[in-house]
Amino acid sequence: MPFTIRDFHKADFETLWKIDQSCFVPGISYSRLELAAFVSSAGSFTIVAEQEEAGTVAGVQLRDEQRSPDIVGFVVARASHRAGHVITIDVLPKVQRTGVGSGLLEAAEERLKQRQCTSVKLETSVDNKSALSFYKRHHYFVLRTLPRYYPDGASAFVLRKDLLPNR
Repeated sequence: MPFTIRDFHKADFETLWKIDQSCFVPGISYSRLELAAFVSSAGSFTIVAEQEEAGTVAGVQLRDEQRSPDIVGFVVARASHRAGHVITIDVLPKVQRTGVGSGLLEAAEERLKQRQCTSVKLETSVDNKSALSFYKRHHYFVLRTLPRYYPDGASAFVLRKDLLPNR
């Protein structure tokens, strides 16, 4: 699926929050306040993926100049003291397994490298098999387990990837 990667704009916020709500169950998905805090925290950045729609809206054929890109995913990450942290990576269910998540993750890792991060970590539920498979394909490894990490009592794995050689 063709998509473009760009930096977050404030006008994107509501769309990102709705995407997060569609990707995670209540209690795991972020409130507006939580997501806003992550997006605006010191050292953080947000990258979005956009897909051009197929030329119709509500059954009406659009001319090229009328089409607007749709946000189909995003990643929020933070750089701090040469270590990166992927806070969340969300891709609309209808476009998962099309390369959007990989594109977002690779863009975030590149940004972290530019900020001199030597590694990146993230958390994911121990029972989220598709996420674990995705991160394994991207060379993440399990660092440790966080018991009762999520509000529902589920545990999480902390995953890590080395980005640059240690100096």
